[in-house]
Amino acid sequence: MCATSGGMVTAPARSLPEPLVERLLAAWPVGRLATLAADGRPHLVPVVFAWHEGALWSPIDGKPKRGATAGGRALARERNLVRDPRAALLLDSYGADWTALWWIRVDGRGALCRAQVQGGAGAAAALRAKYPQYGSVPLFADESAPRLVRLVPERITSWIASDAVLDRLHRV
Repeated sequence: MCATSGGMVTAPARSLPEPLVERLLAAWPVGRLATLAADGRPHLVPVVFAWHEGALWSPIDGKPKRGATAGGRALARERNLVRDPRAALLLDSYGADWTALWWIRVDGRGALCRAQVQGGAGAAAALRAKYPQYGSVPLFADESAPRLVRLVPERITSWIASDAVLDRLHRV
């Protein structure tokens, strides 16, 4: 909103159509996972993910982690979700052409799950299919106790800058 001498002026909000949101949740390569730290600050990390059986799944994989220790200390996102399951995942596209901007935010309840939970094996297969890098990088940092973050959506919102976004995204 912008303040003007005549009051508030707002631009109409535009959202992505639901089928396109579903397609982007299935295909977009990276998202930003937001959890709440113990002191209430947001904690954001880029993550890979797969959309499987109505939830978003992200592995605690074999890529090097900043917060991990040799002693197997849980990552901040893991500790945060155990303490407070509120989480969000943001997918976006940003560039110099501001008519092409868009984002999708999935707000929901996150949980740290073993890969053996219902849906976990399918999620692991979906992650391997989506990311060929898992042919050379372990899908799980600890194969003896494979862990996944599962985000069950409670609300999905989106925004597009212009109708031009729809034309571009239908080619994705």
